[in-house]
Amino acid sequence: MIRFSPIRLIGPEDEQIGVVETNDALRRAQEAGLDLVEISPDARPPVCKIMDYGKWKYQQSQNQRKQRAASKSTEMKEVRLGRSTKIGEHDIQIRIDQARRFMMAGHKVLFTQRFKGREIAHRELGLENLAKVRDQLADISKVEQTPRWMGKQASIILAPDRPKVEAIKRRLEKERAEKLARGEKVEEEKPIEQVEAELEAQNAAEGDHDERE
Repeated sequence: MIRFSPIRLIGPEDEQIGVVETNDALRRAQEAGLDLVEISPDARPPVCKIMDYGKWKYQQSQNQRKQRAASKSTEMKEVRLGRSTKIGEHDIQIRIDQARRFMMAGHKVLFTQRFKGREIAHRELGLENLAKVRDQLADISKVEQTPRWMGKQASIILAPDRPKVEAIKRRLEKERAEKLARGEKVEEEKPIEQVEAELEAQNAAEGDHDERE
């Protein structure tokens, strides 16, 4: 596949071998049981390296996966506190648990409290719900945005407090190890993808209900 000759050759240990004929470079790669890979095709002469191409591709895919994960960890998740301020305690707790999972995974969370009809005249009720969420998640989060109003809804943003999150992760891992050592059953958490799917379905259902009203 390498059409040019000569090429500038780099050895498997990143050593600079110099300008050699392509046939000579291929022979060196075959003798080492490796591949000859063109890494700078636009240079003159082109730059090629003797390497394990399969291993290199694997490392590249792993690096891209880590970059995607790092990028995804900065995503904002919206958790809505129902369609009105009359959301029940159980439903609030479900949303707090969802937010806890997201923040433990590094996500910020936007909590939105909607006001239905004349509820907007009693803003303190919605603010109480947001304060309840904030207080219950104070052990792993910090307030990035205090209540902000937009029409008939108020929202706050909580961001993971990384030192607190890491401390809790260490404690949970220690507790898990101790249970396993005692032969006790350890309950596995839902995959984060499942929690995301549940939140999407929850938000979609509330959106559909609003459209019908």
